[in-house]
Amino acid sequence: MRKAFLSAVALGLATFGAQAATAQDTTVTDTATQDTSSDGASTFRGFRIEGNAGGDRFQSQGRHRDKFGYGATVGFDGVIGDKIVVGPEASYWRANDWSEICGGGARGGTICQKSFEEWGAGVRAGYLVTPTFLVYGKGGYVNNEQRKSFSAPAGQTSFYDHYSTDGYQVGGGVEYSLGKDVMKMPLFVGAQYVFSQYNDHTSRQRVMGTIGFHFK
Repeated sequence: MRKAFLSAVALGLATFGAQAATAQDTTVTDTATQDTSSDGASTFRGFRIEGNAGGDRFQSQGRHRDKFGYGATVGFDGVIGDKIVVGPEASYWRANDWSEICGGGARGGTICQKSFEEWGAGVRAGYLVTPTFLVYGKGGYVNNEQRKSFSAPAGQTSFYDHYSTDGYQVGGGVEYSLGKDVMKMPLFVGAQYVFSQYNDHTSRQRVMGTIGFHFK
C-alpha cells in the first residue's frame, strides 16, 4: 500500500510539475521582451527539495514524548501573479531512535505506544511578502507506522500489534531565499510547524528548521 501511495505521489508531482512548467514557459515566451531571470519570484518556482530537523512531540494516552527528529520534503512550487506560491509536496519524518510512550494499565501491567516513520502528501500555498520572503500554510494526508503492546500482570493476557494508521496534517511556516546558488540552484532556509492527527487517537507536533534548494 505504501509503495502504491508513494508511486501515486511521485506521478502527481511529475504531472503537476510538467503542466506548470509548460504554463510558465508559455508565459515567458509571450513576454519575451521581459527579463525574468532577475525576478525574485522565480527563485520560488520549480521543483523543491529540502532537509528538515527539529523538535518532535508524539502524544498518546494523555502523555507525550519530546525528542529530536529529522526528515525531508520534496515538492513543486508554481507562482501565480508573482505573489501566490502553490503546489503539491510529499514528506518523510521520524524521531531519532523512534518515539515510545509507556504507562500503567487500569488493572496493572504496562501499555506502550511506539511511533515509527511518518509519510505525508499534501498541498502548500503561500504569499510572497517580498520577492525573497514567503509565508505559507499547508495541509494534507499522513500515514504513521506504529506499535501498541500490553505487558499484562498475572491473570491477564498480553498483546502486541504492529500497524499503520492514517490521518491528516496541517501547518505553516516561513521561507527565505538566500539569493545564493548551489550548482545554479537557488538556496533557501526556513522554519515551520506541523501538527499531525492520526486515526488511532494519537498525534504528533513538529517544529522544524529547513534548508534546501529549488531546481527547474
